[in-house]
Amino acid sequence: MALLYKSDPDRGRRWQALFAEHAPDIEFRQWPDIGNPADIRYLLAWQPPEAIETLLPHLEVLFATSAGIDQFDPSILPDALPVVRMLDPSIEQGMIEYATFATLWLHRHMADYVRQQREHHWQAHMLVPPGKRRIGILGLGQLGGAIARHLKGYGFVVSGWSRTPREMDGITTHAGEAALEDFLATSDILICVLPLTDATRGVLNETLFNRLPSGAALINMGRGEHLVEADLTRALATGRLSGAVLDVLREEPPAVDHPFWQDPRILMTPHVGAMTQPDTAFPVLLENLRRHQRGEPMLGRVDRQRGY
Repeated sequence: MALLYKSDPDRGRRWQALFAEHAPDIEFRQWPDIGNPADIRYLLAWQPPEAIETLLPHLEVLFATSAGIDQFDPSILPDALPVVRMLDPSIEQGMIEYATFATLWLHRHMADYVRQQREHHWQAHMLVPPGKRRIGILGLGQLGGAIARHLKGYGFVVSGWSRTPREMDGITTHAGEAALEDFLATSDILICVLPLTDATRGVLNETLFNRLPSGAALINMGRGEHLVEADLTRALATGRLSGAVLDVLREEPPAVDHPFWQDPRILMTPHVGAMTQPDTAFPVLLENLRRHQRGEPMLGRVDRQRGY
């Protein structure tokens, strides 16, 4: 019985060592050296290979190396193939750290101070108390909920929106399309951690920006395709939005002439919000492998119809 790994080769060597130490009964193979494909029962991948059904005829489970699976092309996956997302606790911690940094960057006018330093200009900007800064979390799943709880600890007024109702202590929650407008109207800093689905593609657009308070700011930690980039450029130019922190873009890296490179109101980072760490992810993956072998439900199994 073998597991095939298809992702970053450097981290692959650590995965291999962990399997050798803790699960020697599962042979670890690293793409493209797949050996006899008939042996492979499990695939751990950022993106699966093409013609997966033909290439790996006995594949039983596809494990994602990430918390989301929107990078997968569902049209190339067999309908009956279980897909399981990564539940690495380091992903949650990384996303909390990034959201905190980005929120404080915007809350404390850091983009203005960086620009002023380059211009040799010394000017303080008025502080807004955290209790008067309203943070809106667009997407209240596992990651969005963790971010909301953490930012609440800074004294911010935190609210969240999700497709289905959720309850969180100390956090105002909104659910469904009917509640979206009220949620947006009270979000001075909007943090997007939605999964990417057909329903959420392009959701960060001019219509949504116009529903935010004038001068609001955006943090996109979801996927690049959530954002209509031209609409963000216009919203910043008109003052509808005051700034943005973007960890994801439609094209990564963006073209050299992309307007975001030169816009001082935008901070871009190269998709570093969180990264799967083999040492913290391995116990969760191994538990799911053992669950599958025992015929038990696996944690993090994706609903293929919903896309997450």
